[in-house]
Amino acid sequence: MMKNLLILLLVTCNVAHSQQTITSSIMHDGLQRDYILYVPANYTGSQNVPLLFNFHGYTSDATAQMYYGDFRPIADTAGFLIVHPQGKEDGNGNTHFNVWGTTSIDDLGFTSALIDSLQLDYAIDEERVYSTGMSNGGYMSFHLACKLSNRIAAIASVTGAMVPQTMSTCAASHPTAIMQIHGTADPTVNYNGTAFASESVQSILNFWSGYNNTDVTAITTNVPNTNTGDGCTAQRIEYLNGDACTEVVHYKIINGGHTWPGAPVTIGVTNHDFDASTEIWKFLSKYDINGLRATCALSIENIDEGHFNVYPNPSNKEIIVKGEFLSEQSYELINTTGKRVAHGHLSDTKNTIDLSKLDSDVYFLKLNDQTIRIVKTKN
Repeated sequence: MMKNLLILLLVTCNVAHSQQTITSSIMHDGLQRDYILYVPANYTGSQNVPLLFNFHGYTSDATAQMYYGDFRPIADTAGFLIVHPQGKEDGNGNTHFNVWGTTSIDDLGFTSALIDSLQLDYAIDEERVYSTGMSNGGYMSFHLACKLSNRIAAIASVTGAMVPQTMSTCAASHPTAIMQIHGTADPTVNYNGTAFASESVQSILNFWSGYNNTDVTAITTNVPNTNTGDGCTAQRIEYLNGDACTEVVHYKIINGGHTWPGAPVTIGVTNHDFDASTEIWKFLSKYDINGLRATCALSIENIDEGHFNVYPNPSNKEIIVKGEFLSEQSYELINTTGKRVAHGHLSDTKNTIDLSKLDSDVYFLKLNDQTIRIVKTKN
């Protein structure tokens, strides 16, 4: 009886799992192209949802990436679809995504065709298609940002880079938010680049900062070293105020290896001070193909700091608001998705706003019909 019950439970779990995790394929360029789609339980099809591409690394596969760089628990609450494409074998028999031009595999066309195919069966927000990936999957994400820009809103790369050909021929058609996560001791994709094969991380940051027209000077904050036994530390480096409110963000893993921070398994030197999947989704989800969602137009057109002075800005603890307080004024602090995260009243004698409990991000202070951009850095 117990054995039969166990079998029944296993069958039930597998059925429930198969309803959310779908292995399928499409035909493209005369080849069968496989993928794994994750559909969260809260998907109803009644409204369009974002789509996240999660590309595996060289020699790896879609299943391994689904577990290693795992976004499924996040999708279960945030409500987006995840597609894990499967690379084809190169001349050496290794699975890959063709960013170097060394094979005839058309992965750009496959990606575009896969978006089209998924849109036939699912309600997908075509302005919120994102790409991320590990190693070769990170290269592929940069490749898409340059070569399939009309369909990709923003990207994040983990231990990947840009090949010189991608950078020199990049044809991005809109300001594109970029996140790069990379270890300084990566033995596979060198942090400082490899001649004719890979651009350095700094050159990639400079390229996208220049393309997006961000601030030239980056803001650097230390990620709290909450795990002192992982053999590495991390910094968050941010180039802010780009066109369409885009940002270029780099997590620099000092002494980190060719690994995914916060991964469920530790392979080499893996940072556990933050979770890469969480930070990637928080970053990507702020954007659509037009730039920062919800409040971007307000932040550009309606900022007026003529009557109030805010300092320090950026700040990691609090801001002080000085200005013409003829009477007590109400204020709201709005995040980049349009949600109010704080509110209160300001006056000549009560003119500080506590930011210490907020996540590091961009916020908008609405005060007396004015909007002032605030940057909260890491504590």
